Amino acid sequence: MNTAVDLVDLAQRFEADRGRLKSVAFQLLGSLSDAEDAVQAAWMKASRSEYAAVANLTAWLTTITAREALDQLRARKRRAEQPLDDAGVGERFVAASADEQALMAESVSRALLVVLDRLPPAQRVAFVLHDVFGVPFETIADLLDRSPAAAKKLASRARGRLHPAPSGPAPQTAEHLKVVRAFLAASRGGDIDTLVKLLAPDVVRTVDPALVPADVRAEMRGGRAVAEETRRFTDRARAGAVVLIDGRPGIAIAPAGRLEALLRISFGVGNRIQVIDITGDHEQLRNAVLTLPS
Repeated sequence: MNTAVDLVDLAQRFEADRGRLKSVAFQLLGSLSDAEDAVQAAWMKASRSEYAAVANLTAWLTTITAREALDQLRARKRRAEQPLDDAGVGERFVAASADEQALMAESVSRALLVVLDRLPPAQRVAFVLHDVFGVPFETIADLLDRSPAAAKKLASRARGRLHPAPSGPAPQTAEHLKVVRAFLAASRGGDIDTLVKLLAPDVVRTVDPALVPADVRAEMRGGRAVAEETRRFTDRARAGAVVLIDGRPGIAIAPAGRLEALLRISFGVGNRIQVIDITGDHEQLRNAVLTLPS
């Protein structure tokens, strides 16, 4: 039986570990609000459990939090959530909060969340817990109700999907990645002069009308016009991450870590951006192969 004094000690340890627990839940769920829900649920479960004999409270609390996150992931999978159906254009692309920005301090973190969201729940849990947080496979195996060997295989499969082996030579990919990253950075900062330099003079921008307000044309032409238009969508740019889309550099727009639009980018003379095709079509989003740039 746990005593009141023990509960105070547990609460103090939980608060000391809250940052780690929130980070674990966030990497697993991609959403700050969902992560906070998982951490709160973990506290409720931990405070009602027999913990007096637990040797490593941090590891125990991490496992409980991960289990709550896994339950959320499985529930999402069963519901096959489609956030675009449930929100208006203005509500889909809310800028990340300060806490979310702190958890995604680098753009690669957002890219990782985007690609992780494509993984089955068990693969995501095995990869994040082991590769990001160093949780032993024996612990992950208990969490997933698998053998340690099976848990290790799940993490390996996740790595393969995040960083697949190249299917062939792509000499321009590195250069195009630099351009796409510069384009995204300039779009976030409203740097029109830099955008004009990155875009071909006759660049064509097409967009799925469902993604934009009614006064935005489905097609826009011309470097200066496309560059100036980006000022209207800086919040969306801040929710963007550079990824490989079917092996080519592009941008995923993923507020709360959930994919809502893809920018497929093609290049012309001098490695300047020639075409930007923006889609939010569910079928295209589902079928696109997203991987992390090297």
